[in-house]
Amino acid sequence: TFSFVVMILFRPAFSIYINTLSSTESLTISNNRTLVSPGDVFELGFFRTNSSSRWYLGILYKQLSERTYAWVANRDNPLPNSIGTLKISNMNLVLLDHSNKSVWSTNLTRVNERSSPVVAELLANGNFVMRHSNNNDASQFLWQSFDYPTDTLLPEMKLGYDLKTGMNRFLTSWRSSDDPSSGDFSYKLEAQRLPEFYLSSGVFRLYRSGPWNGVRFSGIPDDQKLSYLVYNFTENSEEVAYTFRMTNSSIYSRLMLSFSGYIERQTWNPSLRMWNVFWSFPLDSQCDSYRMCGPNAYCDVNTSPICNCIQGFNPSNVQQWDQRVWAGGCIRRTRLSCSGDGFTRMKNVKLPETTIATVDRSIGVKECEKRCLSDCNCTAFANADIQNGGMGCVIWTGRFHDMRNYAADGQDLYVRLAAADL
Repeated sequence: TFSFVVMILFRPAFSIYINTLSSTESLTISNNRTLVSPGDVFELGFFRTNSSSRWYLGILYKQLSERTYAWVANRDNPLPNSIGTLKISNMNLVLLDHSNKSVWSTNLTRVNERSSPVVAELLANGNFVMRHSNNNDASQFLWQSFDYPTDTLLPEMKLGYDLKTGMNRFLTSWRSSDDPSSGDFSYKLEAQRLPEFYLSSGVFRLYRSGPWNGVRFSGIPDDQKLSYLVYNFTENSEEVAYTFRMTNSSIYSRLMLSFSGYIERQTWNPSLRMWNVFWSFPLDSQCDSYRMCGPNAYCDVNTSPICNCIQGFNPSNVQQWDQRVWAGGCIRRTRLSCSGDGFTRMKNVKLPETTIATVDRSIGVKECEKRCLSDCNCTAFANADIQNGGMGCVIWTGRFHDMRNYAADGQDLYVRLAAADL
């Protein structure tokens, strides 16, 4: 729970619903003024946490009984006391402390000052934007909070790369449930040959989402379609990004990175007055752990031990493997001969890491198999997209990393083996 600045002055009703800040106005901690989005869902204002006397500027869900913040501006540079001002200065949004020093700013350098004045606006979807007062076009926003997520992805926000600007939007956890400063955990898209999200703690990767397969990420099988949610993953010359939108605006749903290092899909339950965790990842600490079983092996919670060599492979160190030290992984029983090789089909797997995979979205699985066989370096192939019977072609060369097996969902992977091992 949080204490929050609320309106306690008697003001005309319309002032409560003002969602814009002009270049002549300011928000201060002392004047109790907030911006409220159209639709009354989000509110932008100053807050402090229970355990701290420091102040933050943030956006919260206005109507919920549980204080829930969607975004924090100055998370790593709080105001030390109850004097703070948000205003527009030199075509930038700035947050000033008691000595008029900037603790946070939009930091824009190239704004055409000859055009119309600048305003800041809290939109209905929770996006806090700065724009020219005569231009409402979203593609012309000068700055938007949606480009700088904290720990929460709201509907219509994007996670991933804007290739035009080179910006990668990612989530960073809070330090604790009561401290919004940047925590240890991040959830970030790596735009490699087949883009995937990685959950990391500092420089250490903890978990991999698997690549997008047209329906969901192959390593998040629980992320099924909910009737009120539409997921979208876009990969083109302008962006590589994941987003979702709601078909029912009365339901609040968000994707968040918890301070304890879990990615959670949460939906607000109005009758219980609490956030319901629809799914959470990593789900099981063993098989979801990054590279749990070493190369050319896969993890399966229903086998004992949980790490298994792929068909046609043996443990690289049998003694270690028997002691359940799996980092060394597995090696091929029989070297590939380039001619006469075939494929074993692994069903319901999280596809191996795609750092050195190549992708061709224009061909189907039959041509993919032919292409793999004609390339002596090809070690496996799979569909890039599982919709409509499967399309697209992903080809791996070299070893396989970070695979796991699922009881259902997952995806088919065709691993190349020498004839003797088929």
